[in-house]
Parts: sequence; structure tokens; C-alpha cells
Amino acid sequence: MVHAAPRSGSTGGIIGVLAVAGIVAALSQTLVTPLISTLPQILHTNAADASWVITITLLVGAIATPVNGKLGDLYGKRRMMLISTIPLVAGSIICAMATTLTPMIIGRGLQGLGMGVVPLGISAMRDVVPPQRLGAAIALMSSSLGIGGALGLPIASAVAQYASWRVLFWVVAALTAAVAALIWLVVPAVPGRAHGRLDLPGTIGLAVALVCLLLGISKGADWGWGSATTLGLLGASAVILLVWGWWELRAADPLVDLRTTARRQVLLTNVSSIFVGVAMYAQTLVFMQILQLPEATGYGLGQTMLAAGLWLAPSGLMMMAVSPLGAKLSDRRGPKTTLAAGSLVLALGYGTAFLLMDHAWGVMIAACVGTIGVGLAYGAMPALIMGAVPLSETASANGFNTLMRSIGTTTSAAVIGVVLSHLTIDLGGHTLPSESGFQVSLMIGGGVALVAAMIAIALPRARTRREAPALLAGDLVPETA
Repeated sequence: MVHAAPRSGSTGGIIGVLAVAGIVAALSQTLVTPLISTLPQILHTNAADASWVITITLLVGAIATPVNGKLGDLYGKRRMMLISTIPLVAGSIICAMATTLTPMIIGRGLQGLGMGVVPLGISAMRDVVPPQRLGAAIALMSSSLGIGGALGLPIASAVAQYASWRVLFWVVAALTAAVAALIWLVVPAVPGRAHGRLDLPGTIGLAVALVCLLLGISKGADWGWGSATTLGLLGASAVILLVWGWWELRAADPLVDLRTTARRQVLLTNVSSIFVGVAMYAQTLVFMQILQLPEATGYGLGQTMLAAGLWLAPSGLMMMAVSPLGAKLSDRRGPKTTLAAGSLVLALGYGTAFLLMDHAWGVMIAACVGTIGVGLAYGAMPALIMGAVPLSETASANGFNTLMRSIGTTTSAAVIGVVLSHLTIDLGGHTLPSESGFQVSLMIGGGVALVAAMIAIALPRARTRREAPALLAGDLVPETA
């Protein structure tokens, strides 16, 4: 059956508030990017320790996202979104006042607790948005992380260059507080649909496994991929995940329903999400560095951080613009088609970069093509997930899908980092990534995007929303071959 959306504000207002919430959450992740080179001086520490300012947010966010999703199913998505904004505000204030490394890491860890806002918002839309507007709303909300990241970089660069870096954190704190007020006023409260309680052993097991996995991936280049620490963490992660899976299959109220996750549509969508995450982040890493490297290299474009951010800003706008188009394609052809098309367009963006990377405007065009693909793919993923899980599991299933994207971006950072650190040139006594390093990175990104497309093509054919209105808005629709 099709549900009737509860009313607290207008549908457009609900969609707008939830999308802005996702964009603000993304801003909190990217606002430190312009500060990376200056963090050691700001915090009176070394570069290796300063890197924890980024790593801690990734680790905490990866753990919090599936847990927040489960709690959203149990106690209501709106309630958990409001709760998630509290550590985001507190963390931003702590970072704004930090003068040393320890409080900055604590603040960034608290900000990571707010990363569950996006999957919670996507799941809440299934409860409160009318079916005829649900596809476009989900696509916009799903793309909000990419939109916030693309738009946040030039904004953060400008603020960091022309004002105090502390202003960045104060702005995020204020924006988050405003978003919390809007969620309270505009988004209707829907009771949790699941029953039971939080699986505490499963939560602890997943947290430890994710810390070992993501820490090994993100710090492997610094510690050495063959070091005992890196191999020990990755090995421990594999063992703990096996034990965790055994527990989850036997738990009365599992944190993640692995039987549902193993459904072909959910499983392949999650695997595809990892590959799309790899391809998306590889593009960001490569383009930003090409734009900023000195022209003396023969391939660098000599742009400042602010100018580079401005060249890439249109890509965020393209992602926002393509979201409703992706929803229409999903309505007509099904989200499987949209995911496959998005992955192919993302691969096309890498091909465009090979041809046009000698010019800043060429990099901008390649980035726009790539983010169009990301927008299509990211908009289709929640539709595929929610078309294969019951209403009582939408938040936890979307949280798990968001976790898969995070694993993809973390893996991308590690792989591209290894490539660019091994294929280098010497310029004036400085070691810089070589042109061949960027070319290999582009080939990896394009190849991974093609793999994501092939996985999407292998998905079972789910009915379009026109064929089965209950697909997103109500009861579970069985997958068809």
C-alpha cells in the first residue's frame, strides 16, 4: 500500500531543509581541506599528528552512520537527526576555540558523529514526502554530500585566505544550529517502525572492525603497507568482521540485517557504491593537485587554492542540477539504469580529463562531467536500497550504504596516494607527483567507474515507480530477474 505523508510543513520546505542539512554536514567534512598544509603550525605539532584532524572524523563518522541509522529505525529519524546536530555544533565550537592538537581532534571527532544526517534524511523522506515527489527528493538529498563538498571548498578557501580559520568552524556551528531549528519546525515526526533494541555487542564489534580497517587503509602509506602495524590492523579487521557477521546472523535484534543485505539488489548496490566512491574521490584528488602544481612542471596549471576551488565549484552546481533529471530517468527506466548511466558518465569524465587537462577550463569541464555521473549514481543508490528493504529497515540500510561509500573514498585516498607518491619528479629540490602519476590515477578512476557500471548492469530489474508505486513509498516490492 502507499502511505500518506504526514504534514508539518510544505513538501518543498521539508525537502529543502533536509537537503540543506546534508550540505551542512558535508561542509563540516571539507572545511579543513584548505588548512591541511598549515595545520602543523596552527596546532604546534608535526604533519603526521596533524593528519589525525582528518582521520578522526572519517573513523567516527564511519562508526556512527550505521548506528544512527538503526536508532532512527527504532526511535524515529527526525529525533535522531536532531540528536546528531548536537555533537556537530559542540564539535565545531571546540574546534573554533582549539589552540592545540588534542581539543581539535576531540572537536573533529564530535563532528564525525553528525555524519549520519544524510542517510537519516534520505530515510525520513520515505516517511514524509508524497510518492510523486519522492524520487527527486531522494536524489537531491543523496547528492548533498557531493554538493556540499564541491561548494564548500572554494568558500572555505576564501574564508581561510581572507579571514581567521576559526571563522570556518563558527560558521558551521551557526549553520548547524539553524538547520536543527528548521528540522524541529518543518520536518514532521514519524514514530520508529522497527521493534527491539540496539545491538550493543554488534555495535562494538562493527566499530572495532571499522577502526582497524579504515585506520589500516588511511595510514598504511605513512606506516608502510608491509609494516606489522598495517598488516595487523587489516588482518584483525577481517577476523573481527567474520565474528561480527556470525553474531549478527544469530542476534535477535541485529544492528545490520545481513540476510536483507545479502539480497542481490542490496548487495550489488552496496558493492557498486564502493567503486563509485573510489572513482569520485580519485577525481577530486587528481584535479585539485593538477590545478595547483606550478606551471614549471609542464603539466601543472599554477592556480592558487582559492582559484582551484572556484574552477571546481561549478561541478557541485552540476550535481545539484542533475538530481531531478536522474529521478525522472529512474521513474521511466528504473534506478538500475540510472546507476549504470551515472557510472558510465563518471568514466567519461575521466576520458575528458585525458584530453583537456592542459587547461584549467578543461579540468573544470572534466570535473563537471564526472560529477554529473556521481549525481546520477548517488541519486539512484537509495532508491535501489529502499526498493529492496522493508520500511522498518530504511534508515539502517541507507546508513550501511553510506558506510560503503566512505570505505570507497578512504580506499581511493590510499590507492591514489600510493600512485602519486611513487611516480614523482624533482623540481627545485621538491618531490612532486609526475604527469605519468596523474595519468595512471585517471586510468584507475575511469576503470573503477566502468566496473561500477558493469555491477549496476548485473542488478536485477526492479520495477519503476510508475509500474509499482509501492516501490519507494510503501511495501517492499520483490526483485525480478
